[in-house]
Amino acid sequence: MCRGRRLTGVRQGPWFQKWRTSSGKLSKPAPYWEGTAVINGEFKELKLTDYEGKYLVFFFYPLDFTFVCPTEIIAFSDRIEEFRAINTEVVACSVDSKFTHLAWINTPRKQGGLGPMKIPLLSDLTHQISKDYGVYLEDQGHTLRGLFIIDNKRILRQITMNDLPVGRSVDETLRLVQAFQYTDKHGEVCPAGWKPGSETVSHCLY
Repeated sequence: MCRGRRLTGVRQGPWFQKWRTSSGKLSKPAPYWEGTAVINGEFKELKLTDYEGKYLVFFFYPLDFTFVCPTEIIAFSDRIEEFRAINTEVVACSVDSKFTHLAWINTPRKQGGLGPMKIPLLSDLTHQISKDYGVYLEDQGHTLRGLFIIDNKRILRQITMNDLPVGRSVDETLRLVQAFQYTDKHGEVCPAGWKPGSETVSHCLY
């Protein structure tokens, strides 16, 4: 039985919601953020510069206590060691309060909760971070499913934006990080579907 908050605004046609355009641009510095997160069951201050020298997967989800969101967050949390093995961290963010985040974490998974988390849940109660990253739906008061890959120099390398009903792929996110890191190191470019060990292209105009 599914339990949780029902998202409004789904399947209302093409962009009836007011959607904030991102100030973040690919190949440019990612918008700075800071706020309170739940980390290992405690409230801690967190900021983008805490991840200096590392890749960061920074993703937004609409609301706590909903249906698709826990499947994404749990999937990233359960596989965080695969990201850390390649010097990458993962942070999840929504417009919920830090108290709602903690309550969701403290709720057992069988009851619609997250259970213990290995990744931070950042609170964007003012909605400013969501607006800066262009994922905020003004009419709905929550975000789209935006995912951003930020490299070890704080450059925004990739943006994924999903409509509300469909979750994101941990496998594809991991593959993209690996591909960007490979190009950083070797100066070669990666063709479609590239995975570690596959052939690359040495010289190309993209």
